[in-house]
Amino acid sequence: MEETMTKSYLQKSLDEWKDDISLVLSEIAKEYDEVAQELKVYSYKYGITKQVIQSTVNEEIIEKIRDMYHKPFEESYNQLKEYIKDLEEKRRVFQMFIQKIEEVTKKESAKITTY
Repeated sequence: MEETMTKSYLQKSLDEWKDDISLVLSEIAKEYDEVAQELKVYSYKYGITKQVIQSTVNEEIIEKIRDMYHKPFEESYNQLKEYIKDLEEKRRVFQMFIQKIEEVTKKESAKITTY
């Protein structure tokens, strides 16, 4: 009787923690998708401006395009790349929490059933 109370309390606590972490993972995934879309947009913007600059001979126009578009797009693109790396790391870390909780849950379930 006491073992089942311990099991249910332990299981409930671990399940609640896993649910909390799952919510965090869900938010990270949502943010990751949004950043990935922005990264794609800036990848195209940066690529297009680079191609236009390469096809332009007038230095004054090239400089204007670089200042107005190319440099800001490149900066945004690089910032988003770094941000997405951070989100990937967060996702990996929080996924590790889920895996560890599941491992403990399995071990505890095995202990209870062997009694």
